Amino acid sequence: MKILRTRAASVSRQGLCTALLVASLSAAVGAVPAHSSGDHDDPAPAPGNPQSRPHGSPNLTLPDLVPRPGASGRPGRDLGTGDIPDGATGIPATALAAYRNAEKIAKEQWPDCHIPWELIAGIGKVESEHAAGYGLRSDGSTEKKILGPALDGKQFALVPATDGGRWTGDPVYEHAIGPMQFLPATWAGYAMDGTGLGQKDPNNIFDAAAGTARYLCAGGLDLSKQDDIDKAVLRYNNSRDYLNAVVGWMRAYQNGKAVPVADPPAAPGNPAPAPGGPSRGSDTSPTEPPRRSSQPSPGTPAPGHSEKPTPSPQPTDPGKEKDPGKDKDPGKDKPVPPAPVTRLDRLGERTLKATAGQTFTDRTRVRALDRDGKPAQGTKVRFEIIGDTEARFPGQSRTVTAVTGKDGSATAPALQAGAKAGDFTVRATVEGRDIKPVDFDATVEAAPAPHADTLERVGTGALKAKANASFTTPVRVRALAKGKPVQGLALTATVLAADGKTPVKTGPFFKDEHGKPVRTLTLPATGEDGQLTLPGLFTGADTGAYTLVLATEDGTQLVLHLTVTAS
Repeated sequence: MKILRTRAASVSRQGLCTALLVASLSAAVGAVPAHSSGDHDDPAPAPGNPQSRPHGSPNLTLPDLVPRPGASGRPGRDLGTGDIPDGATGIPATALAAYRNAEKIAKEQWPDCHIPWELIAGIGKVESEHAAGYGLRSDGSTEKKILGPALDGKQFALVPATDGGRWTGDPVYEHAIGPMQFLPATWAGYAMDGTGLGQKDPNNIFDAAAGTARYLCAGGLDLSKQDDIDKAVLRYNNSRDYLNAVVGWMRAYQNGKAVPVADPPAAPGNPAPAPGGPSRGSDTSPTEPPRRSSQPSPGTPAPGHSEKPTPSPQPTDPGKEKDPGKDKDPGKDKPVPPAPVTRLDRLGERTLKATAGQTFTDRTRVRALDRDGKPAQGTKVRFEIIGDTEARFPGQSRTVTAVTGKDGSATAPALQAGAKAGDFTVRATVEGRDIKPVDFDATVEAAPAPHADTLERVGTGALKAKANASFTTPVRVRALAKGKPVQGLALTATVLAADGKTPVKTGPFFKDEHGKPVRTLTLPATGEDGQLTLPGLFTGADTGAYTLVLATEDGTQLVLHLTVTAS
């Protein structure tokens, strides 16, 4: 199937496809026997829920619904990089297994929903091209993370992050995630374990497809009815074009006997996404998807194609095509589950302590183990700072992810204690698995008050001024401890009589924030160089000798002599 190159032809083709799609729905749906709706555990999503709002650029290209003249409507023998005959579809084997598995789960848990796997596949096709180009593995995971753009209100809807960036790495805005492009908030309400291994990971196509089935079935919908299909799909993306595209691909899969093809490898670097697909960035540097073009870019497969479809073998009987369901090895395409992680163990001390402004000496470490108590290598462990604290991981982050090594251990980067004293928790969890977390109790202790053993004046010369004027020479002092500058030291300045002991009610004075005369003043803390400059020092009508005493809280003093002469 070739996409027509002109705008007029494209519009005409989509109009024809849409008309044929609407005409085909009634007949196809009417063939399904009516069933009564049973009780459903999940409520329907609230109207206007963020999942239904624009959260990316889906591929809204419709499939051809009418075979070309002379086309058989059956899978062709040449499934190379050229056209796939109309009616045939290529779905990566693991994705196809995930969709069918989700249908099976739905039949067991929501028997009155009647969701067909082809509907789930339609959403997978439109949202991520069945995860093609991301390195889909047989266990349902992908080599590259599928992450949509930040929903920051610019190109798409404004949706603040709801999980602190647990799935997306962005603590500010939501992103659609995984092959089915769930928002984290939606996944939290409809997450499913599609592998039976105890994980609920939206980045795994088995879990994501099962979650899609749960989401579409929620609220007691019966997806043998066209009205309920419309409701279900529109709650995924409230767009009529989106609905037409998803249902169009569903019908194409139902009518064309979807062909399982080899799982395509991950495209190198940042591969160009299929038209309108989500961004294909790395795990740590997701990029926004480009806007969908009316024409595919060079090298981009036409809708319904995998990037490198596997050619079908030549059938023995030229009049018969091989039934893809009849494989010599029925378990060949069965997903290979990852090594299950059953628990996390703490390594090292539970309690961590550091002084404000310093770095924690001890680091948080855990070990992931499987059901046999053996180390689980390659497990993603998330460390999160919980509580009212200024402590952070490098980069001012409250969360980091570390991958376990051969010994099953994962270590978080060193914690940096902020200036605020207090207690908080560092929690370690396994991403995508509901197992008991490991907590570490952390304390930031207040830094000891700075101490100076010496106060000295910076500069020379007598401090003299005339009556009813001010001292023109700035007074600067330096605080030292064993010859080194002391930062953050608080000093008090007091004007006394010439003996340096007797308080006075006249003579030199400072001004407070209201401009009133004061003869005792708390000064700003010393800087990094241990120095500070006193504010303006004024004189009254009285003349004579006075002293200015600068003192720390623990008694270190500097006495300066002041002289006021007649004006």
